[in-house]
Amino acid sequence: MTDTINPFINAQKQIKKACNMYKNCKNDENQYELLSHPRRILKINIPVRMDNWKIKTFIGYRVQHNNARWPFKWWIRFHQDVNLYEVKALSVWMSFKCAVIDIPLGGAKWWVIVNPKELSTNELERLSRWYVREIYKYLWPDTDVPAPDVNTTPQIMAWMMDEYSRLVWKYSPGSFTGKPLTCGGSKWRWKATAQGWVYVLEESLRQKNDNLDWKKVIIQWAGNAGLTMVQLLKEKWTILVWVSDSKWWIYNKNGLNIEEIVNLKSSRKSVIEYKDAKQVSNQELLEQECDILIPAALENQITEKNVNNIKAQIILELANWPTTPEADEILFNKNISVIPDILANSGWVMVSYFEQVQNNINFYWEEKEVEEKLFKKITYATEQVWKLAQEENTTLRNSAYIIAMKRILNAMKDRGEF
Repeated sequence: MTDTINPFINAQKQIKKACNMYKNCKNDENQYELLSHPRRILKINIPVRMDNWKIKTFIGYRVQHNNARWPFKWWIRFHQDVNLYEVKALSVWMSFKCAVIDIPLGGAKWWVIVNPKELSTNELERLSRWYVREIYKYLWPDTDVPAPDVNTTPQIMAWMMDEYSRLVWKYSPGSFTGKPLTCGGSKWRWKATAQGWVYVLEESLRQKNDNLDWKKVIIQWAGNAGLTMVQLLKEKWTILVWVSDSKWWIYNKNGLNIEEIVNLKSSRKSVIEYKDAKQVSNQELLEQECDILIPAALENQITEKNVNNIKAQIILELANWPTTPEADEILFNKNISVIPDILANSGWVMVSYFEQVQNNINFYWEEKEVEEKLFKKITYATEQVWKLAQEENTTLRNSAYIIAMKRILNAMKDRGEF
């Protein structure tokens, strides 16, 4: 596996770069070692009785990176394609994501190798419950708290929370987050992901003495959260000119009709069925002139091969690691601001943390209160990342990692870990 497609090596490179820039960590290999490897890796087999009464075994991974700021926070992903490098990288990024927005959580990652679309609803529930039975001894609401990710839904979180509560003989809503409201979920959580993106983008533009008015936007991948963000951006008078889904990419220089795109996706249709647009390639989409480019789909989209063709003024990373380390430096030299993924898509982990807090105190906030808390925390975090980047004349990514690293290492030092 090459460095370009190995996310864990890219994560280690970024940690090393931040270590070399952070004066208390510079030339200290011990501190780099503490952060560059996960603490634990667990592999489990999950036997599930299928609808045909045959037993099928699914493989699951859990990687715990760092919990100096306590407890581990991790996302459960159900997907058929997995490699351990990606699971390890995601655990690292979760640690730094939590630290850069200054919430008291660490980083971990779970992944079950399964295509949930091939399972019936009953099979999916049995897999979810058996999964918890295999791992529940490692889970506590104040130690290791999972949340939904790709192909895991509020319903799956409810099944898992219910199974955990049965096993420990105690109703434990704080054992999982991302649940339905009826099972201890947080109000406003599902809009919070997209709203967090907008707050980060707005604050970044304020740092450049600018705003969102009439900005031309390209968004790669019109998923549910992506569409919500597009609707929010429209309220700010932005113009969506390019958009894609999992199969097609479309363009209209005069702007796309957001409502029509939302209706297409809501009815499970492709954006290609949009009436007044030109079909383009993914590469064309990334390289078009715009104010804001939002890669929200896949990793390694902006590389050394195409970075010199990028014409955006700001790149908001909603996907995990869409920009390679080499391309990052080139973009910085081109004066293109890259808002890094660990900051840009941190809104959902923040509101997941809010849900955990509400479960622990058994008192639930109204939507407005959740929104206000998210705005305050994520805007301040963005401001701090920009401030340090300007002071050090470095990328926003380096700045975000330095801030996060400082908080993690300070916690480890105060706990006596080095």
